[in-house]
Amino acid sequence: MIGVIGGSGLYDMAGLTDKAWVKVATPWGDPSDEILTGRIAGIKTAFLPRHGRGHRIAPSDINFRANIDAMKRIGCTELLSMSAVGSFKEELPPGTFVIADQFIDRTFARVKSFFGTGMVAHVAFGHPVCGRLGDHLEAAARAARIPVHRGGTYLCMEGPQFSTQAESFLYKSWGCHVVGMTNMPEAKLAREAELCYATVAMVTDFDCWHPDHDHVDVSAIIRVLVDNAAKAQTLVEAVVPAIVAAKPPVCPKGCDRALDTALITAPHARDPAYLEKLDAVAGRVLG
Repeated sequence: MIGVIGGSGLYDMAGLTDKAWVKVATPWGDPSDEILTGRIAGIKTAFLPRHGRGHRIAPSDINFRANIDAMKRIGCTELLSMSAVGSFKEELPPGTFVIADQFIDRTFARVKSFFGTGMVAHVAFGHPVCGRLGDHLEAAARAARIPVHRGGTYLCMEGPQFSTQAESFLYKSWGCHVVGMTNMPEAKLAREAELCYATVAMVTDFDCWHPDHDHVDVSAIIRVLVDNAAKAQTLVEAVVPAIVAAKPPVCPKGCDRALDTALITAPHARDPAYLEKLDAVAGRVLG
């Protein structure tokens, strides 16, 4: 099953057949919404609106652990994250899709791991997205004539306010490509859950560093969001069959085995109650 997490402007998946909204309970609380299940070209697909239908949930209030657990629990093995972002590059104007491959996490008010006291783990995160999924996304975007840029650093800020101009210039000086509010800790949790994960950062605006965009206008962003959402639907419908057709037995990037060398708490010291909460996320290695 291929999972899709939709960001701002993407609250449904029109290309799905046999659609049904399914409520999924998790040990971490409620996910952002019910999960829309169905098929694309006969392939099982699940869609979760990250902010809930109607955009009810602010970035810092998203229950990221519940979202990732629910997608894994329902059967997803790959996650495609569609996210609205601002751009730090003249060559990445609104309407461009950036297949990000690095992150800088500037959030501070979010729980960032499934693991903790009672069951500690440290996953490798040097390469935070699945390059295999990135290859498929790039090929599908180019075939659909969607403006796409492969690679780039996504700066995740806390929000919900947009950046100050000083912050915007700082992030730009760091070499960041785009700025958003939602892919951290989402990508970290996906890695802990041994899910292949890729980000499509959909540019809605130049951040406030730009002389013609000295402040970010929500009404202007919404106009671009609508167009980006339509392109995202097209991209997902094209890429899901390609991912499945070329899926190897195991991920060549090791995403599906991320916990093999991550668990550090000795078996005798593990909290049984905590282990129960990890049944979907880490059941493969916890037995």
